[in-house]
Amino acid sequence: MSPELLIGSITLFVLAIFLGVELITKVPATLHTPLMSGANAISGISIVGALIGANVAYSGGNTAISGILSFVAVVLAMINVVGGFAVTNRMLNMIAGKKRRGA
Repeated sequence: MSPELLIGSITLFVLAIFLGVELITKVPATLHTPLMSGANAISGISIVGALIGANVAYSGGNTAISGILSFVAVVLAMINVVGGFAVTNRMLNMIAGKKRRGA
């Protein structure tokens, strides 16, 4: 990898972090549930990509590093999906509880 490409990739990564932090801090509380659902969909796509990567690593012969990275990607994406669904379910139950009490 050339130094120019590495610097460009790191710059893009840092800008994405700053943009993500700015966007998350500006989101009103009423939009957190729909955004969590969108994040779960993106994590689902990440799971599919990691599974495809694991298949490529397995059939390509270079299973050591690629297989480990694919496994880690699947585990982290699954943690994100399960946690996102748990948080979304809890928030929806809180809203439903307020409606049942007449608030």
